[in-house]
Amino acid sequence: MSSLIHRTFQAKTSIPSLRFISALAVVDDDITIFNPYSLFGGQTRTRDPTIRETKIYHAYFIKTAVIQSDLVIANTLADNYCKCAAMGDALLLFDEIPHSNLISWNLMISGYNQSSKFEDAWRMFCRIHSSGLTPNQFTYGSVLSACTASQALFPGKQVYSLVIKNGFFSDGYVRTGMIDLFAKNCCFEDSLRLFRDVTCENVVCWNAIVAGAVRNRENFVALDLFRQMLGGFLVPNSFTFSSILTACTAVGDLEMGRGIHGCVLKCGAGDDVFVGTAIVDLYAKCGDIDEALKEFLWMPIHNVVSWTAIISGFVQNEDYISALQFFKQMREKGEEVNIYTITSVLRAVANTEMVREAIQIHSWILKTGFYSDSTVRDSLINMYSKLGAVDMSEVLFRETGNTKQVGTWASMLSAFAQNQSFGRTIEFFRRMLQEGLGPDALCCSSTLSIIGCLQLGRQIHCYIFKAGLIFDVSVACALFTMYSKCDSLEESYDIFEQINDKDEVSWTSMIAGFAEHGYTDWAFHLFQNMQLEEIRISPMTLSAVLTACSSLRSLQKGKEVHGYALRMGVAMETLVGGALVTMYWKCGALVSASQVFEKMPKKDQVSGASLLSGYAQNGYIEEAFLMLREWLMVGLEIDCFMISSLLSVGATLTSSTLGNQLHTYILKAGLHSDLSVGSSLVIMYSKCGSIDDARKVFDWIEKPDLVTWTSMIVGYAQHGKGAEALGLYKLMRKEGTIPDSVTFVGVLSACSHNGLVEEGLFHLNSMTRDYGIEPGPHHYACMVDLLGRSGRLRDAERFISDMPIEPDALVWGTLLGACRLHGDVELGRLAAERVLELDPGDAGAYISLSNICADQGNWEEVMKIRGLMKGTGIKKEPGWSSV
Repeated sequence: MSSLIHRTFQAKTSIPSLRFISALAVVDDDITIFNPYSLFGGQTRTRDPTIRETKIYHAYFIKTAVIQSDLVIANTLADNYCKCAAMGDALLLFDEIPHSNLISWNLMISGYNQSSKFEDAWRMFCRIHSSGLTPNQFTYGSVLSACTASQALFPGKQVYSLVIKNGFFSDGYVRTGMIDLFAKNCCFEDSLRLFRDVTCENVVCWNAIVAGAVRNRENFVALDLFRQMLGGFLVPNSFTFSSILTACTAVGDLEMGRGIHGCVLKCGAGDDVFVGTAIVDLYAKCGDIDEALKEFLWMPIHNVVSWTAIISGFVQNEDYISALQFFKQMREKGEEVNIYTITSVLRAVANTEMVREAIQIHSWILKTGFYSDSTVRDSLINMYSKLGAVDMSEVLFRETGNTKQVGTWASMLSAFAQNQSFGRTIEFFRRMLQEGLGPDALCCSSTLSIIGCLQLGRQIHCYIFKAGLIFDVSVACALFTMYSKCDSLEESYDIFEQINDKDEVSWTSMIAGFAEHGYTDWAFHLFQNMQLEEIRISPMTLSAVLTACSSLRSLQKGKEVHGYALRMGVAMETLVGGALVTMYWKCGALVSASQVFEKMPKKDQVSGASLLSGYAQNGYIEEAFLMLREWLMVGLEIDCFMISSLLSVGATLTSSTLGNQLHTYILKAGLHSDLSVGSSLVIMYSKCGSIDDARKVFDWIEKPDLVTWTSMIVGYAQHGKGAEALGLYKLMRKEGTIPDSVTFVGVLSACSHNGLVEEGLFHLNSMTRDYGIEPGPHHYACMVDLLGRSGRLRDAERFISDMPIEPDALVWGTLLGACRLHGDVELGRLAAERVLELDPGDAGAYISLSNICADQGNWEEVMKIRGLMKGTGIKKEPGWSSV
C-alpha cells in the first residue's frame, strides 16, 4: 500500500512542488528529509508526527491539491490531528473533505473521546444520524464510550435503541460499551440483564461485566461470574485478574484470592503491574502482610499504585515504621507520589509515638505543594486530631479560609468527635447549617457518635430525615446506635428495621446494642436472622454475640458460639479470642478463659487485660500479679488496659500500698498521661480512702474526660466532701464537659452530705431541663437521703409519692435509714413494709426497723420483729473486720 501511494504521488508531483519540499526540509530540525509518505506509517516510521509536522504535511497536501481527491490522505491527516489533541484543526480539515466516509466520522468521534470532549463526540454522532449514514459497530462503540464517560445515561439509552434497531446488539464491541455504560451509571441490574440476553464468548464482554460488578460493590456476583467464565473455558486476561482480585479483597476472601493467584501464575499474567498490585493489595488487606511484601518484591516493575498498596498494607497492619521506610525508598527511587500515597503515610504517623515524624511529613507536604489539595488537608486535620492536637487541626481548618467544601468540615467534625469535644462538635454542626452547607452522611455520623442526649439526637434525626440521608446505611447505623446509647432501644430497633440493605456493620451494631442493654434473647434472635439472611458473620459480630453470652452469664450459649467460631475458623483471631476469654471468666469458667488465652497465637493487651480483670473480680489477686510478672519477664508490652485492670485489683484492697507500687511502675513506663489509667488511679485512691492522693492524680491529668471528672466527684461525695465535689462539678461544666447520669449521682450525693436541699432539687431538675437525662432510682434515692438527713421526713415521704417512676426497694430503704436516724417509728414501719413488699428477703429492712424500736425502748416490738425474721428464715449476716 505504501509503495502504491508513493508511485501515485511521484506521478503527481511537479518541479515547483519539489522546490517547496526542499524549502520545508529546513523548517524543523527533526525533519532532516521531508517525506510526505511517512505520514502513512511503514517500516521507516518510529513515532506519530507532532502537531508541527502534521501542519507541514497538511500544507504540502494543500499545495498539491491531494486532499480534495484522496480520502485516505485526508483521513490520515485528520487522525494525526486527533492524536495531537488538535481537535479544532481536525474539525476544519473534516469540514473541507468533499466526500467524507464513515471512517472520517468515526475518527472524529474517537478523537473527541481522546481529548475528553464527550459532548462534541455526541454532537458528531448526531450529525452522522442526520446525514443519513448508517453507523457501524465502531461508531456505536465510540459514542457509547462518550456517553459512559460523561455519565449521559439517557443519550446512551437512545443509542442502545438504535443498536437494537440496526442489528448490532450481538456485536461484542457494542455490547461491551452498553454493559460499561449501565454499570458505570448505577444501573448494574440492567447491565447484567443485557449481558445474559445473549451467550457471549468474548473475554472483553466478560471483563466489562465483572468490572461493573466490582464497581457497584456486587463482589459476590463478580466472583460467581468469574466461576462461570472459567466454566465456559474462557481464558481470563490481566484485566480480568485485576478486577476479580479486587473483589476478593473487598469481601476478605483470602482463600479464593490464593486460588486466583494460582491462576495468574498458570496464565503467565504475573508480570502485569496492575495484576501484581492487586495481589499485593489482596494479601495486605486480608492481614497477610508477609506474603504481600514477598509479592511486592517479586514484581518486576513498580508504579505509584503498587507502592501505595504496600504502604497502605503496613499501615492497616499497624506496622507504621515499615510504612515510613517504604515511603522513604519510594522517594529515593524517584517514584511518583500521589495524594493516595500521602494519605496512607499520614495515617501511619497519626499516633502519639510518631509526633516528630508527623511534623516532618507535614513540612514535606508544604514544600512539595501537595498542601493545596483538599484531600491532603483533610488528612492532616485527621492526623492531628488522632495525635490529640485538636487545636492544630482547627488551625489547619482556619487556613482553608471560608471553605465551602463539606469534606473539610466533615474532617473537622470528626476531629472534635474523636476527642470527645461535645460542645465544639455541636457548634460546628450548627455553623454548617447557618452557612447553608448541608452536612453530609459523614458529618451526621460523626456528630451522632458523640451525642448522649436524647432530645438533641432527635433534632438531628429530623434534619437527617429532611435531608434524605436516612437511607444512607452508615447514617442509619449511627442513628440507631445513638438511640441505643441513650437507652431508647425501641426507637433504635425501629430505625434498624427501616434500613433496606442492612450490611454486616448494621447487624453487628444492633446485636451489640441489645447485648449491652441486657436484651440477650433479642441479640441471639438477630444473630439467627443474620445467618438466615446469609449475611457474612465477621469476628466483630461474634464478639458482640459473645458479649451477650457474658451479660446473660450463659456458659452453654457461649460454648455454642465458641463451636461456631471454630467451624468458621476464626476462634483464634485476636478479637474473638479476647471475647471468649471475657465470656468464660464472666460465666465463672476461669480455667477455660485461661486455656483460650494460652492457645491464642497472637495475644494482645485487650485479651490480657480481660483475663487480669477476671482474676481480679474473682479474688485471684496473686494470679493477676503473677501474670503481670510473666509478661514483664518475657518482654511483652504492658499497656493501659492491663494497668487499669490491675488498678481495679488495687482498689479492692483495704490499703493503697499495692496501688502505690503500681503507680510507681506507671510513672516509669510513661503511662501516667493516659486517661483510662488516670481515672483508674483516681478510683483506686478514692476506694482506699486516700482522697488527697486521688486529687493529686486528677490534677496531673491534662485533659480529664467525663469518666475522670465523674470519678473524682463521686470520690469526694463518698468521703463526705460535698463542697469539694460541687466545686469540681462547676469546674467541669466550665471546661465544657457534659455530665451524664453517673455524674449527677455524685452531685446529688454531695448535696446530701452538705444538707443543700434547694441546690439538690435544682440539680435534679437540671438533669432533664439542661441535658435531657431522665432521673433514675439512684437519683431519687439521693434526694430522699438529702431530705432525710435534713430531718424533713414527711417531705421525703411526699417526694416519694410524687415520683414519676415507681419507687424501688433502694428508695424506700433510704427513707427507712433516715427514719432510724431521727427515730420515726411510724414512718419507719411504713418504709420497712414497702421494702419487704419489693424484696421479701431483705434482712436489712428487718434489722433497721428493729433498731428503731430498740432506740425507742420498745423491746416488745423488737422481739416481734426478731421472731418474724426467724419465721421467714431470714438470717442476719454477721459483721466482720480485717483489723
